Amino acid sequence: MFENLNWWEIGLLLLVALLIFGDKLPNVISDGLRMVRNLRRMASNATGDLSRELGTDIQLEDLHPKAFIRKHLISEEEQESLRKPLQKMFDDAKTDLTGVHNDLKDVAQAVDLKKPATEAAATPAPAPRRSFDDYT
Repeated sequence: MFENLNWWEIGLLLLVALLIFGDKLPNVISDGLRMVRNLRRMASNATGDLSRELGTDIQLEDLHPKAFIRKHLISEEEQESLRKPLQKMFDDAKTDLTGVHNDLKDVAQAVDLKKPATEAAATPAPAPRRSFDDYT
C-alpha cells in the first residue's frame, strides 16, 4: 500500500495526522482499520454471492468486464480464433517495419561513407553575424 512512499514521507504523514487529530489519533486509526476490515468482508461476501449465483468460482480480479468476458463467456478456442488474424496482421506489420528500419539504416550508413572526413574538417566555420548592438 505504501510502496511508493519513502520512510520520511510516511513519518511526515504521521506527524501531520498527529497535529490534526491530536489525542484522538489512536481512535481514528482503529476506526480506519475497522472500516477497511468491513470493506474487505463486504467484498468477499459479494464475490461469494456472485459465485453462488453464477455457479462458477469468481475472484475479485475477475469482476473487471474484460477479464469476466475472457474467463466466463469466451472459450480458449474462441480466443485463439479471434487472436489469430490479428496476430498475423501484427507479425506482417512488424516484418515490414523491420525491413524499412534496416533499409533506412543502410541508407544512413551509405551517406556517412560518401562524406569524406577531411571535408568536414576543412570547411571553415561561418563568420559570426553581427547584431545591431555590435554597431552601436
